[in-house]
Amino acid sequence: MLVKGKVFVVTGGASGLGAETATHLVGLGGKVIMVDMNHELGTEMQHRLGEHSEFVKLDVTDESAVEQFYKNVAEKYGQLNGLINCAGIGPSAKVLGKNGIHDLAAFQKVLNINVTGTFNMLRFAADLISKYELKSGEEERGVIVNTASVAAYDGQIGQTAYSASKGAVVAMTLPLARELAQHAIRVMTIAPGIMETPMLKGLPEKVQEALGAMVPFPPRLAKPEEFAHLVGHIMENAYLNGEVIRLDGAIRMQPK
Repeated sequence: MLVKGKVFVVTGGASGLGAETATHLVGLGGKVIMVDMNHELGTEMQHRLGEHSEFVKLDVTDESAVEQFYKNVAEKYGQLNGLINCAGIGPSAKVLGKNGIHDLAAFQKVLNINVTGTFNMLRFAADLISKYELKSGEEERGVIVNTASVAAYDGQIGQTAYSASKGAVVAMTLPLARELAQHAIRVMTIAPGIMETPMLKGLPEKVQEALGAMVPFPPRLAKPEEFAHLVGHIMENAYLNGEVIRLDGAIRMQPK
């Protein structure tokens, strides 16, 4: 699918992987609606990207708000061709920690945002994408790209909730791709390794270097633009479907 002239929604679009993805898609000629809870950063992103972008403050777990959001997208743009789910949280806590057993509400919050939020956004997106009328020479209506993590496969101590949530995102990929194939919609998932996100960039430089040195090659943190470029390639390569791509420099995380 050619990105130029198409319409995309990017969750978590105010910063990190989402912001870089939105920037890349606009650079390829796409129109991007960024959603995030951070109004200040989201507004800054819209000003930076210009007329082919829009920011909407949105809680991805709010069913009625998300439904209304997609109605607004349909009315304003008349179509939707892609969703890139980057919104998520990744707190760490042990099941048996110094302060007692793992808080159940904290576990549920991670699953609610990372799994329910992802599903909530993609179900309405799939419905709108399915209504896109194919033009001459087009074979697909759109693409959904979800974000998992290498923690889905080799989660570390303290990542039980996070790994469970990202494992669920991985598990959704194939059944979604199989179901939505009849609507000419592809579904892919990216499982990033250690990314140079704002959170990690806030760590001491020596800590960042130590984390980067854990990666076989290249021995550094992954750059958000590398994630964005992979999203762009997925959009343009029509034979990528129903698969999870590890973007991790061949790292396999140790227990801790």
